[in-house]
Amino acid sequence: MRIINLIENTEGIDGCVYAHGLSFYIETSGHKLLMDLGPSEDTIKNAAVLGVDLSSVDTVILSHGHYDHSGGIIPFTKINDHALIYMQESAIKDYYADDGKDVLERFRYIGINKEIETLPQVRFLNGDAVIDDELEIFTVHSRSHDLPFTNKRLLVRVGNEYMNDDFNHEHFLVIRQEGKMVLISGCAHNGILSILDAYKDKYGKAPDMVVSGFHLMKKTEYSEKEMEEIKNIAYELKDYPTKFVTCHCTGLAAFDIMKNILGDRIEYVHSGETI
Repeated sequence: MRIINLIENTEGIDGCVYAHGLSFYIETSGHKLLMDLGPSEDTIKNAAVLGVDLSSVDTVILSHGHYDHSGGIIPFTKINDHALIYMQESAIKDYYADDGKDVLERFRYIGINKEIETLPQVRFLNGDAVIDDELEIFTVHSRSHDLPFTNKRLLVRVGNEYMNDDFNHEHFLVIRQEGKMVLISGCAHNGILSILDAYKDKYGKAPDMVVSGFHLMKKTEYSEKEMEEIKNIAYELKDYPTKFVTCHCTGLAAFDIMKNILGDRIEYVHSGETI
């Protein structure tokens, strides 16, 4: 299996754009697939720089209904109109971020381009799904841990009302390859610990590798309570016999805290780098 990061928040390979968003290109024995497509057509440009032929992709998994993971989908369909695109039905809802009372427009739309839901290659899911012997999708039906503190400002609009997002539009990719199982997530909005508990309930053991953002990044400094939460997550992850690769919404500050606890069990992948 080969996993290449096509775009991510931090500078990596020379010539690759880095931006707030996420996309992975993955080659398995039977597939060439994408997990998310980043915030814009910059994902397509980076693929060209990295020598990735997106016209040969057969499967796209949209991890959840936010723009920074879906913005490259429409540009992608201009060069590839046959790859099936899997997303949860609820990914098309109206998702917003609360930017606070001090800005002109407090509620900022962060959902997907509505044109995506009309694409003929889209396959809407309602919960778990088996794609084939290599690829499966699973969801969190009941969280075992609290949501990460950074999710408090993320909302869904229902009519004229803004409500806390329950993240039922988020799903996770499991890849079976050569006796190994790899779990790939976008932002882990449901919380990486709840996701891993759901994985163990479904598959009976821990994954061999997890590739995911952990949604722990903040623009301001962490409070002591928030730092303690990050450390507690890392200590629980340390109990797993799993290699963790993180990126994007984890943020480098949170990664450094977790790295001190997990050591070489965790790595950060930057824009354009290969896992």
